[in-house]
Amino acid sequence: MKNYYYVHTGHRIGLDRFRRACTTIRALGDADITLLCSDFRIAQVARDFGVEKSVGIDVVRNIPHIANHGDKLIFDSDEANPVMLEDMKQFFSTFIHVKSNEVVVDDKYCEQKDKTIKIAYFFGDDDYEKDLEKNLSFVEDLNPDLLLGFYYFLDYEDMLKEKFKNYHEFEDYDEVIQKSEILITASPQAVLENLASGGKPIYIQRDDYITEFQEIFENLNIPIIKKYNKAEFIEVISSINSHNYVKLKQNNYNLVDLIKENLTL
Repeated sequence: MKNYYYVHTGHRIGLDRFRRACTTIRALGDADITLLCSDFRIAQVARDFGVEKSVGIDVVRNIPHIANHGDKLIFDSDEANPVMLEDMKQFFSTFIHVKSNEVVVDDKYCEQKDKTIKIAYFFGDDDYEKDLEKNLSFVEDLNPDLLLGFYYFLDYEDMLKEKFKNYHEFEDYDEVIQKSEILITASPQAVLENLASGGKPIYIQRDDYITEFQEIFENLNIPIIKKYNKAEFIEVISSINSHNYVKLKQNNYNLVDLIKENLTL
C-alpha cells in the first residue's frame, strides 16, 4: 500500500498548489509519499523543493496508471467532477481532498530577514496570455524588482528583462519573497509567504485564478486589487506604511495534521 499526493500544476495554473504540496510533504518528515504532478517539467525538479519522489502524469485520469487499488491519495486539485471524485474514493483506501484555499506556509518564511528590496513584482509562475506585459503600466511607475516565473517563455523573459531594471530568476524565489518589503503579486501562496516574512503584500486578483483566497486575505487585512484598478492601487501604495496587516501564525499546519491522522504516519 503506497501513499500518493497529486497536485494540479502547469503553464495555465502555475505552481501555487505545487509549492503548498512540497511544504506539506517536507513537514511530514520521513513519510514515504510520492508526489504526482500534472506536468512533467516540474516533476523533474521536485527534488530541488525537498521532495525525493515525484512523477509527472500529464493528466489527472492517469493516476490509476500509477497507483493501485487500495493505495492512499491526497488530492490537491479542482479538476475532478463529482463522479470522478466518487470513483477515487472507491479506488483508494484513504482519499483526502485538499481545499483550494488551504493555508500552508513553511516555517522558513517566518524567519525575519532584512528587507533589502523595496518593492517587488511577482505576477506568478505562469503567464500564458502574457497579461503581465499587457498591464505593464500598472506597476512600471514604481520601478519594482521583477521576479520571473517558472513557465515563462524564453522570448517573453528576454522582453521582460529589458522592461525591468532589476530582475530575479525563478531560482531566487525564496530570497525575493523574504527580502521584499512590499510584494505586489497575483500568487496567493506568495502573498502568504511574504506576509509571514514580515512583508507587506498586495494581492492582484487575476481573472483566471480562483477567488477562494479573498475571504482569507480580507481577514488578514491584505489589500486586494481587482481588474487592475490603478486608482485603487495608487491609494493602497500611498498608505501602505500605515496599513495594519494581521500577523500570520507560525506552524499553520492543519493540513499536515489531517494527513498524519488519516494516513497514520
